[in-house]
Amino acid sequence: MAHVLVIGGGVAGLAAALLAARRGHTVELFERDTRAPGTALDRDFFGWRRPAVPQAAQPHALLGAARKVLVAELPDVHAEMLRLGARERHELDWFDVRPPARPGDEDLIMLQARRIVLESALATALRSEPGAVVRYGEPVSGLTAVAGSAATALSGAGAGGGTGGGTGAGPGIRVTGVTTAAGAYEGDLVVDAGGRRGGVERWLAAAGCRPVTVERHRTGLAYFCRWYRLPAGMEDGPRRPWTVTGGGFAGCAVFPADNATFAVTLFVHTEDPTRSALREPVVFEAAARSFPPGEAWLGLGATPLSGVLATAGLDNRWSALADDRGPVVSGLVPVGDALTHTNPTLGQGTSLALWAAHRVARTAHQDPGSDRFAAEYHDWAVRTVKPWFDYQVVADAAIGDRFATRASRTGTAREAAALFECALEDPEVMRARARVRHLVDPPARAYAHPLIRARVTRWLAARPEYAPNAVGPDRAEWEKLTAG
Repeated sequence: MAHVLVIGGGVAGLAAALLAARRGHTVELFERDTRAPGTALDRDFFGWRRPAVPQAAQPHALLGAARKVLVAELPDVHAEMLRLGARERHELDWFDVRPPARPGDEDLIMLQARRIVLESALATALRSEPGAVVRYGEPVSGLTAVAGSAATALSGAGAGGGTGGGTGAGPGIRVTGVTTAAGAYEGDLVVDAGGRRGGVERWLAAAGCRPVTVERHRTGLAYFCRWYRLPAGMEDGPRRPWTVTGGGFAGCAVFPADNATFAVTLFVHTEDPTRSALREPVVFEAAARSFPPGEAWLGLGATPLSGVLATAGLDNRWSALADDRGPVVSGLVPVGDALTHTNPTLGQGTSLALWAAHRVARTAHQDPGSDRFAAEYHDWAVRTVKPWFDYQVVADAAIGDRFATRASRTGTAREAAALFECALEDPEVMRARARVRHLVDPPARAYAHPLIRARVTRWLAARPEYAPNAVGPDRAEWEKLTAG
């Protein structure tokens, strides 16, 4: 068994540590924050200032892929989430009568909960693991490594001239541990769960590693969300509409969560001149009610729980510790946002993080400090995670282009929009859409099936005047709403 050091105590770090401990490895987790998530959910979610985790208060989607890992590998965490108030919704419950079940339908169940519910359940389970130590308030400040036979300390202090002797080595450098203000800790494998703003890339550059390969795609989208609680005695809200809707310049989505809470999110292009007005609660609510999901949920008399929370400047980011020559380092693997950060429009982040954490845990006994381990992990990530990153990039490019130009200019965009609209009426198309949404089937497989293509073609033929993205206000109405 291995001794695993985990950098970062967010969802990815907690999951990696817990899954590794459950496989018999010993684990030490290092977290910058001085405290752990607790069970006082509202206090922690709305009152805990977490500048290093700006997405913590934003809505999250725990898709079927994430739920599948929890049910199979961490059933106590899944049960604890339900005990804390998480709700489950099957994608085919959109219809008044659920269509006859088929094998695989069990993978189309979403866990509806705020991020803090998952963090709390993971932290509770990790505390009971005898082989795991969590060091809160002890952030990692650097790495230790071996280059040939010489031990090397890698920290931000050496980033200027490099402390690895300028070797330019790739797999010749092996990370052997981490350093903190309290000292050095050695391990067989270091897991970087420090997010996309962590210092690992800088530390590796200081060691003389080849540059880390980073692929970035700006999304051009700004998000504004506000949290609410349904009236007493109402737990689930309306059956529909819950889906994302949008016009040529803005969109709206509702995220049902735990304990009768839900978030309404509006998204616009980052260069839209109306976006600053959406920070005002009155303007935000008026704009949200102009879309069917916003009106349906806000019309229930919900109580606001927060102000309007804004986030922008997001990108889709793929960071690989390997290039065409192989791994740039061994003994270190990234998970969560340190591996890939995907824009939240598809809600893939938590699922991809749990996939990576599970992969690390079930392979960490296989000579984790070796070049072979690093190469095989990279190959797994490219095969398993990268296609979903690429899908997110394509989807966001289409949204960003539509919002920037305020038009869907291609027949392909019309067909894609028609597939989503058709799914709201056709259970077979909805099942295909759900299998993509929950990361069961890639789009090329699910949507290219002859049955699905025929059904969407018939749906379009019956609606020759169909125009995509026609739901919601037109531009004149939107500008009037955002003008207050």
